[in-house]
Amino acid sequence: MMLRIKRVPTVVSNYQKDEAENAGRRSGGCGKNCLRSCCIPGAKLPLYAFKKVNNMELEEDVLKIENKEPPVAFLDSLVLGEWEDRMQRGLFRYDVTACETKVITGEYGFIAQLNEGRHLKKRPTEFRVDTVLQPFDGNKFNFTKVGQEEVLFQFGASEDGEVQFFSNAPIDVENSPSVVAINVSPIEYGHVLLIPRIFECFPQRIDRESFLLALYMAAEAGNPYFRLGYNSLGAFATINHLHFQAYYLAMTFPIEKAPTKKLTTLTGGVVVSELLKYPVRGLVFEGGNTLRDLSKTASDACICLQENNIPYNVLISDCGKRIFLLPQCYAEKQALGEVSPEILDTQVNPAVWEISGHMVLKRRKDYDEASEENAWRLLAEVSLSQERFCEVNALIFEAIAGSEDVIGNGTETSIEAPSLKEDDAIAESSHREFWCLLSRTTIVFRTFVTWIQMGVFDSELYLTQVWFRIFSCLEDSWSSNPCLQLRVSKTSIGLDKFFKKNRVRVT
Repeated sequence: MMLRIKRVPTVVSNYQKDEAENAGRRSGGCGKNCLRSCCIPGAKLPLYAFKKVNNMELEEDVLKIENKEPPVAFLDSLVLGEWEDRMQRGLFRYDVTACETKVITGEYGFIAQLNEGRHLKKRPTEFRVDTVLQPFDGNKFNFTKVGQEEVLFQFGASEDGEVQFFSNAPIDVENSPSVVAINVSPIEYGHVLLIPRIFECFPQRIDRESFLLALYMAAEAGNPYFRLGYNSLGAFATINHLHFQAYYLAMTFPIEKAPTKKLTTLTGGVVVSELLKYPVRGLVFEGGNTLRDLSKTASDACICLQENNIPYNVLISDCGKRIFLLPQCYAEKQALGEVSPEILDTQVNPAVWEISGHMVLKRRKDYDEASEENAWRLLAEVSLSQERFCEVNALIFEAIAGSEDVIGNGTETSIEAPSLKEDDAIAESSHREFWCLLSRTTIVFRTFVTWIQMGVFDSELYLTQVWFRIFSCLEDSWSSNPCLQLRVSKTSIGLDKFFKKNRVRVT
């Protein structure tokens, strides 16, 4: 069954709303100053080339040590200065600085904004929410179709290792620069979009290099109140063209106040923790010997989620030094009719900013009645159940363990697959589901082994208890079937080899 929901899409470009009606009658040039081949020849934009910093120091600290001043203040003059220039030129659909905002009384201090202009005069559109990875479709609106006046500057790594700024640099289409553009329907002051390698037209999916670029942007800004966010498809991304969002808000987000429980420290120094006492379950990544270490671990976790078709949101906080990963299921529940009408009536689409505690409300009634209890109730609908969250964590830690090589090089970690003859016998006995379940439990079990090696659990007794409970639950299924008894035996032998090679004692 295909899952779809209807919602009012966010207009991020002034040319987005004209795309459908103009597409059918265009011939020759597009009639606007866009970023496609019809308009791009000879086009120029400012270029900010950042210095790659391998350790976790901020760029501004490095500059202080070297007694150098950056050629331009990245956040104040470039991002916010250019954003204000576009506001003066009337490129935004409304004045977000005039929107009422308040801090809601309570332990976490949720932030409520009344933004009635963000969804006016727009019709609901149907969105598919059951597929996180969808192919890029050049016929639909994408960021190559924005106006050049909506693009603030190009953003990339310096070739000579020094920060550089060029006020009028040619756009090198063949090398596909990353760009920063305005969101014409801003949520907050300085709301921009980071579009990695724009002309490569990546769909909305995380990759390691693009994620690292987002961390560099957060580090370059050097201000904890300037944060970046990411929404996957199925988690309220509007445009299927790879992009991050960012804006400046001089308040601490509720999610940044939430306590955490440390799960493990990886070999690269990255600390992985779990959010506690917050309505949405999630993981937190921080630390690391290098910015690349942190980026690699967090992006691998994101890649794991999207490859397993799990919608998620990401908040990049604290100048790129803290990353919140938040798998969610709100759109799925909405499509299945499992969200209460009272919450649906608010028309709030809980994406990364709302989940982080910045509640963008579209009705005066909801703003006037905003409370921590109401915010908590809405966000609780977003969160995975505890059981599902544990399953997702198992997938994530399995992926991280593989990339970190925690288990060790050359270690046999796979469980022997059934032979063709055994497979047929299982199918004939109507027990194929059992084999799938057994395979899945062994993967989860090996993840527990990895966690013990990483120090997540203190006792090997816990591992024994998990294995005992798995086989106790499955005993009824295999006890009457000789083929399944053979498979269980081979699986146990395979796991026994795995334990011995990894020096894990199971009694």
